[in-house]
Amino acid sequence: MNEELLTIGAFAARARLSAKALRLYDRLGLLAPAHVDEASGYRYYRADQVERARLVALLRQLDMPLARIAEVVGARGTEAADLLAAYWADVETRVAGQRTLAEYLRGRLSGRSSEMYDKFVVETVDVPARVVITETRHTLADELPAWIGGSLTRLLEAARECGGVAGAPFVVYHSEVSMESDGPAESCVPVADEAAARAWVEAHGRTWATRVRVEPAARLAYTRITKAQVAHPQILAAFEAVEQWMGREGLEMAGPCREVYFADWDAAGPGDPVCDVAFPVK
Repeated sequence: MNEELLTIGAFAARARLSAKALRLYDRLGLLAPAHVDEASGYRYYRADQVERARLVALLRQLDMPLARIAEVVGARGTEAADLLAAYWADVETRVAGQRTLAEYLRGRLSGRSSEMYDKFVVETVDVPARVVITETRHTLADELPAWIGGSLTRLLEAARECGGVAGAPFVVYHSEVSMESDGPAESCVPVADEAAARAWVEAHGRTWATRVRVEPAARLAYTRITKAQVAHPQILAAFEAVEQWMGREGLEMAGPCREVYFADWDAAGPGDPVCDVAFPVK
């Protein structure tokens, strides 16, 4: 046998891993043996595979998904480091969101919910019936922000051919959107010319499942929030604050809840008001 090949036991000792781990890495497609004896099934490795074996083990300690581990160990030069940095940035973003959610839940569980709700000022406003072009999608919470941004951008561009934008864009939640429930959610942009809107949808609407409908007149109970508060779970507290206020005022929900985006999102800072969290009421 080629002297450069190591038995799985010898290789495991050099890599400071167990033979069981090496068999797992082989099965997952992360580290294949250099040679497998057809008669005995014994695995043999090259000495230069040690670094890859150790790298896979370390990346698994970061809870990195297998597909991303394969990308990192298969990359060359600084690309591997860049892939790791991108993954870890995603992890830190997720953990930051979970930390905020945990603090929010601590407030609820400790009976401090009223303190969280008191910072939201709730008012009512009457809005007229409007013609809107819409895009609807079933989406989970982690995909929602990107979809809202993309769909509203598409609809605002389309509105130029439909007489222009005739009001603030908004997103309607026809059912809960969470990590377990996928809505659907509906992005809406009011337009000035219903006939032009219907003609545009007839010509282009199939691409993004766009349609035209008339949003009925309604009274909305709403609270205004900043760009920072739009992030989950702060926005949950805003919705709950409006619901609490509706209960105290003896108002009933008359339609699905919504977010009304009245400001330029890209130009706004974290403390700038950008969105109304609202419920139709009666």
